[in-house]
Amino acid sequence: MNDDDVTPYAPHDSVEGLLQRGRGLGAVRALEGPGEAAPFVYDSVRRDWRWDGTDDRARYLAGLVQDLGLARGPVVELLGGDERQCERAAEVLELLALGGCDEAREALRRYVREGPHWVDRLESLAMSWPAQWWEDLGAVARARIGAEPEPPWFTEPWTRFGIEVQRPDPGPVAHDLSGLTDGELLDLLAGVRPAAGGRIEALRELSRRDPVEGLIPLVPSLVTPGGGRPLPLLRRAVGHLGPLALPAARRWVNDEREWLAQLGSEVLADHLGPEVIPVLVAELADQWRARAWCGPDTTARRLARFGPAAAEAAPVLRRFWVRTPHSYERAAYLEALAAIDPGGGIDRAHTESLWDCEERSRLLGIAHAPSRPDVLERIAALRDDPMDSAEVRAAAGTRLAAARASS
Repeated sequence: MNDDDVTPYAPHDSVEGLLQRGRGLGAVRALEGPGEAAPFVYDSVRRDWRWDGTDDRARYLAGLVQDLGLARGPVVELLGGDERQCERAAEVLELLALGGCDEAREALRRYVREGPHWVDRLESLAMSWPAQWWEDLGAVARARIGAEPEPPWFTEPWTRFGIEVQRPDPGPVAHDLSGLTDGELLDLLAGVRPAAGGRIEALRELSRRDPVEGLIPLVPSLVTPGGGRPLPLLRRAVGHLGPLALPAARRWVNDEREWLAQLGSEVLADHLGPEVIPVLVAELADQWRARAWCGPDTTARRLARFGPAAAEAAPVLRRFWVRTPHSYERAAYLEALAAIDPGGGIDRAHTESLWDCEERSRLLGIAHAPSRPDVLERIAALRDDPMDSAEVRAAAGTRLAAARASS
C-alpha cells in the first residue's frame, strides 16, 4: 500500500476518493464539476464508504445531491436494495425532504405503505420529520403491524397509533452509591465490604468526585473474571485522578500484564511534560506506517497540548488529516494542527471543513475559518440549512452576528 491510496478507496486527491472520505474538498470540487462527480455521489449512497459506524455521511451526501442538482430518482431506487442500502438511501432522502424535496418525502411515505423494512423507516421518520408529515400513516401502520414477527420496541409513533409496544427488560437495578464515603467505596472495590453495589458502580461514583488517591493501589486488582482485562470504567476513574497517578503509572508501564502497561502509558502520555513529545511523535509515526485509522486521534490530542513544541508531528498529522478514511477522527487532527502549526495552511483546512461530512469539523470551520466574503457566504448557507443540525445552525448564526458586529 502506498502513501496515497487506502485500498479499496480511490486516491485521496481524486474527486472519487475525496467523496468516499467525506472531505470538504470533495464537495467543493464536485460543485465545480457536477457531471464528473455525480456517479461518485450515487456510489457513496449505494456503497457504505464509512470506515466505521461513528462516521457521518448522510448530511454530506444529501447536501451534494441538492447542491449539484442531481436527480433524486437513483437514490429513491436504492430503497429497493438490501436493508443496509435501503437505510442509507432513506437517511439521505429524509434530509432532502427536510430541505424541501417533495419527491423524497413522497418516496419515503410510499415506502412505509409498501416497503419490507417499513417499521424502521417509520420510526426514523417520526424522529426526524414534523409530525404532520407522517401521523396520517396510522391506518397503514395498524394494517401492516400484524404481519411483523414481533411488536415494535420504540414508543413513537406506535403508541400514538394505538399499537402495543414491547417493554424492554430493565436489567439489573443500579445501586445509588452516592451516600457512601470515599473509604466505603474503596472497601467495596477491595472486596472487604458487603456488596451494596457493584465495583463498576463504585468506579462510576468515584469518577464523579474529587480525586481519591486511595484508588491507585487497587488498580492492578480491578479486572474482569479471568484477569485479562480491566473493569469497565477503570480507565475513566484513573484518568480522573490526573497527575496523582503518575508515580504508579511509571511502575505500571513495565508490568507484564499488557492492559496495565497500556494504562500506565496512557497516564504518562496525558500528564508528562515535553519529555514525552518524542514518544508521542514516534507513536504517531508508527500508527501511520501501520495505517491504524482508529486511535491516532488520541495521540493527536495529547500532542496538541504542547503547541508548537510538538512541531515535528505536524507532517504526520497533516497526512492523517488528508488521507484518513475514518472521518470521525479528522476533527482531532485539525485541532492538533491548529495548535501545533498555526501557520501551516490551517486557514485553508478550516475553510474546507465548512463542507466536511463531520459535524465537529464543520463547527471548527465555523469558529476559525477566516472572515472572507466567500467564507461568510458558506457560513450563512449553513445557518439557513434545514438539513444540518441545530448546533451547526446556531454556531453559524453566532459567527455571522459577530462578523456583523465587528464590521
